[in-house]
Amino acid sequence: MEIPHLHPLLDPASLDACELCPRRCRAARAKGEAGVCGAADELKLARAALHMWEEPPISGDAGSGTIFFSGCPLKCVYCQNHEISTGNFGIEVPPERLVEIMLELQDQGALNINLVTATHYAYLLPHAVAEARRLGLKIPIVYNTSGYERVSAVRELDGIVDIWLTDFKYADAGLARGLSHVPDYPERAARALAQMVRQVDARGGIECDDGGIMQQGLIVRHLVLPGHADDSCRVLDAIWQVAGDVPISVMNQYTPNDAMRAAGGELSRPVTDEEYELVLDHADELGFSQMFWQEGGAVSESFTPAFDTSGVLRAAEGPIAPRK
Repeated sequence: MEIPHLHPLLDPASLDACELCPRRCRAARAKGEAGVCGAADELKLARAALHMWEEPPISGDAGSGTIFFSGCPLKCVYCQNHEISTGNFGIEVPPERLVEIMLELQDQGALNINLVTATHYAYLLPHAVAEARRLGLKIPIVYNTSGYERVSAVRELDGIVDIWLTDFKYADAGLARGLSHVPDYPERAARALAQMVRQVDARGGIECDDGGIMQQGLIVRHLVLPGHADDSCRVLDAIWQVAGDVPISVMNQYTPNDAMRAAGGELSRPVTDEEYELVLDHADELGFSQMFWQEGGAVSESFTPAFDTSGVLRAAEGPIAPRK
């Protein structure tokens, strides 16, 4: 098929000296050199399956069709998905398989295709989504990101991404440096969020179907970290200043990984009820009218799916024919 017009950053030729994420490490990924994200020239996936525990407008009752990409531009010391983000666990598959997976998830009843940490593979999306649409993909594309994005990449994904499901992790650059090794995170996340808002507004704003399932729009997530409720409140201030009254998701599901338990300190424990309530109260004070929160103790393995390569390999042989 004819490949859609590619912007410079999303052109596969950009892998000669990769600058897809704000790190701009210029790794020669096209020649097999891995970038800071851990990715080289092959697409690597860790899981593709229905996920029931995203926000209600994303998962609904039927589930979100999540595709977990291996590797990550961030290196968060507390990452709950560290097996794939820093361990780079997954299976190498051809880009054509990504198209098949999208259609298989739709056939399973997925409400959307949820691309989890696809930043370092964004160059594949224009062609993959266009081909999946040609073959009958009808459901929205969700871009599930850490928020550490280049504005130019977000701009070039306009018309490909329907729903931005973006994190805003830190307001303090020192905290971002210490926990994720990216001191420019607050600035980058704010600028990327502003671009996402512009795109959603230009397309007519947030839209949901009759069942409350989002068809286009934006949700901004924030994970409250133990001992850092003050920074969480500053994150909410930043979101309000940049995006106004957008839907937000304030999470208390922080689960200490083995490294954090061994290190001790604040990050070796869950978030307390008092910390979480402080942040929720601040969101109310700011005026956010649509906020998702987690009741009770949210530390649960259900929020961290098994990265067992489910759904990555072909379920059946043979080409996928266009849907009617």
